[in-house]
Amino acid sequence: MTPEGISELISRVALRDRAAFDILYASTSAKLFGVCLRVLGNRTEAEDALQDIYVKIWNKADRFAVADTSPISWLVAIARNHCIDLLRSRKPAAVELNAAAAISEPSPDPEQLAVAGGEARRIYDCLGQLDVDRAAAVRGAYLNGDSYEALASRYKVPLNTMRTWLRRSLIKLKECLEG
Repeated sequence: MTPEGISELISRVALRDRAAFDILYASTSAKLFGVCLRVLGNRTEAEDALQDIYVKIWNKADRFAVADTSPISWLVAIARNHCIDLLRSRKPAAVELNAAAAISEPSPDPEQLAVAGGEARRIYDCLGQLDVDRAAAVRGAYLNGDSYEALASRYKVPLNTMRTWLRRSLIKLKECLEG
């Protein structure tokens, strides 16, 4: 069918001519179905969309301006826009859920917890081999974040002595953990 013929049919549909609508549907439905199928990617959705599109064409035929637009372009624009609106209105699909499954859990798994627990026991056993004050100073400096100055004041020793305690204690801990 020629563009002029389609324009004539659309004009008659605007006047609520059902016979013209039937002819318009028969002449253009294959092309509009192809547009729907290409945009939606699903045959069943494309068939449903095509029905909605022809309802829109029936209701909006009086808005078609013969001089301004190619009739088939006008019909394709209605079909394409309707399908895009359908895509936008969809709820997020399971694809996002599948992508979320790939994100790892930040907390340690049971194996990592067991290894960490074993390492912690080894460290505390080695700390137990140090002098009580020196072990407490190591815990204060490296677990609690206490400053060397605060520790020196707490144990009433000079700052350089505290540094020596910590350095020697770390060397002993390293030897204990490696052995």
